[in-house]
Parts: sequence; structure tokens; C-alpha cells
Amino acid sequence: MASSENSRGALLMSLAMAAFTFNDALVKSVTSELGIAQIMAVRGVMATVLIYCVARYLGVRLSLKAVTHPLVLLRTAFEIGATLTFLSALAHIEFAAASSIMQSLPLAVTLGAALFLGEPVGWRRWTAIAVGFVGVLLIIRPGPEGFTPAALFAVAACFFTASRDLTTRRITAEIPTLTVTLFTSLANTVVGALLIVPMGGWQPVGPEALGYLALAAVLVFGGYQAVIKSMRVGEISFIAPFRYTGLLWALAIGVFLFGERPNAYMLTGAAIVIGSGLYTFYRERKRQGVTIEKASAAPPA
Repeated sequence: MASSENSRGALLMSLAMAAFTFNDALVKSVTSELGIAQIMAVRGVMATVLIYCVARYLGVRLSLKAVTHPLVLLRTAFEIGATLTFLSALAHIEFAAASSIMQSLPLAVTLGAALFLGEPVGWRRWTAIAVGFVGVLLIIRPGPEGFTPAALFAVAACFFTASRDLTTRRITAEIPTLTVTLFTSLANTVVGALLIVPMGGWQPVGPEALGYLALAAVLVFGGYQAVIKSMRVGEISFIAPFRYTGLLWALAIGVFLFGERPNAYMLTGAAIVIGSGLYTFYRERKRQGVTIEKASAAPPA
């Protein structure tokens, strides 16, 4: 039974990563004709309507008190920062490079959990985090040769996303997930609309670009639902590593759709990041096993 649940969870996680990666590709394909803020606003309107309809269909209560909770507001701020920085990265650097940098997200989450939530992290995982960020440096290649300042947008997006995920952990389960998702989507839409004029003004939206953004909104929503479901079946330590399947999609899309040719630095850096992340998952799984064994061996009070 556990094996089948793990398999289903791994499949859902892989599908979620494919949905997110294709969403990113659709967004990148329209960055040449639409501004970042306009993309946020147009995609946000469609995503917000979709989420609202699903929430009403499922009978989810949309409480103003819930969305004004300080942690929900903080999570939303981090989400907006992540959206702005990652879309900026997609517009200016190679697709595969941006996706490779984002693969360091589990390492950033582990780092943040240790620094701000007081979660125990041993020297092995600290080493894995340090090695993983060396991999990120290989991808962005700081220095006069090969460095693209816009790559820092992807690094910033990674830390904004990690902060969002850490904040999400602290939000009470009494606040429905769809309520948080709907408010976040609406806030992204409003911020995008407010930034349209400062970030280049409104550009005509052709039917092709509108179709791409509509499909992107559906993929984002589907990806989030698949991630949530994947985490509710099987073992997280087994399922989480399948997050890295997104990089395979990113490399394929970069080569076949955008004509990119990943260099040795990027491929080596991506391999180091993924290897460090997998080792971190392994150490976390082993630590949890030791904790469970100690709890089982403890005498009753």
C-alpha cells in the first residue's frame, strides 16, 4: 500500500513540475512583446477567475479575516517578490539556466528553516547546502567572463520562494489552501496592474499571447493542486526528489523550443545543485528515522 502511494505521489510531483515548467516556457515566449507587469496582470486575472470558480464549486469559504492574517499577508508579499524576480529572469537569461538556479530551492528552504525556524541541521547538510550554492555560482559564473547580471534575478526569486514556503509552514491549517491561493493570485494581479505604467506601459495583446497566458494560468493552478495532493500521499522524503524532474523538462524545452545550447558550466552546476539537494533529502529522511526510533524506544511517562 505504501509503495503504491509513493508511486502515485511521485507521479503527481512529476506532473506538477512538468506543468510549472511549461507555464514558465509559455510566459518566456511572450516576454519579447509584453512587459513583466502586464504579464502578471493578464495571467493573474485569468488565474484568479479560475481559482474563484473552483473555490465556489467546492464550497470553500472565502473569509476576509483569513486573508488579513499577518502570515498570509507576509506569504503574499514573498510570492509577489518571487513572481517579479523570476519573470525578470525569464525575460533576460536562458530558460534552462533560470530553471537550473531554481533547483536550489530545497537547499534554500533548509537553510532558512535552520536560521529562522530553529530546525536542527547537522554538519553534513550544512556541507550539502554550501556545495549546492557553489553549483549555483557555476551556473551564473560571477566574473567578467560569462556573467549575466540578470541571473541574480533568478537567485533572488529562489530566496523569495523559499521564504514563501517557510511562511506557508507557519500558517494554521484552519485557513483553507484555496483561500490563500486566491488571495495571492488577486494580489499578484493588482500589483502587476499598478506596475504596468512604470514598467513600460500597456502593449497590445494578440490572440496568440492571450492564449499562451490563459494556458499558463491553467497550468499554474493544476501544478499547485498536484503538488498539494502529492504531499498528502506517501512519504515526503520519497516524493520530494521528483521535484528535480522539472530540470529535465527545462533542458529539453530550452534546446528544442528556444534553441539554447547549455554549456559545461551550466550542466556541471545543475548536477552539483541536484546532487546536493538529493543528499539533503537523504539526510533529512535518515534524521527523521532516528527521531522515530528514539521516540519508540522511550519509556512511557
